[in-house]
Amino acid sequence: MAKKRTSRAEYETLLLVGEGETKVAFLNHVKALYAPRGCGLAVKVMCARGKGAAHVVDVAIRQKLNAAYDSVAVLLDTDQDWGPAVDKRARHHGVQVLCSEPMFEAKMLRVHRQPARGRSEELKRRFAPLVNGDGLDPKNYGTHFGDRILQTARQRESTLDRLLQLLRR
Repeated sequence: MAKKRTSRAEYETLLLVGEGETKVAFLNHVKALYAPRGCGLAVKVMCARGKGAAHVVDVAIRQKLNAAYDSVAVLLDTDQDWGPAVDKRARHHGVQVLCSEPMFEAKMLRVHRQPARGRSEELKRRFAPLVNGDGLDPKNYGTHFGDRILQTARQRESTLDRLLQLLRR
């Protein structure tokens, strides 16, 4: 007797590429909040391991060419290697760019309505308490970057709003 084949539901697929491990941890946190199993959206989060905006976009383009993702987006800083040529290349290949100006830690401080000016080391130092001193663990984003806080901040932060739209929220 032949086995009965069960059909799987079709999922929309989304690839999110973070410039570095801190951004990947945040993306994994957001994925856990808004794209649980069975929601109809399959999200893959990848790390581009730094090296500037152009490299992050290139990683996303290569992944998009290797697999048929419905949507592809990158989360990157604008402080290194970002410009019109990189933006044009991303748009040409259908990669959505989520910019953190000038850097991710500044954006996360603005989510909490804190000043986001200063040197990179200072911004990272001020960001650390918001993630229990470890921005590489997605679990550390739960307290200070929960649903209510992100939904409120999306009105002020267009990049956050675009990310949540990609996750259908």
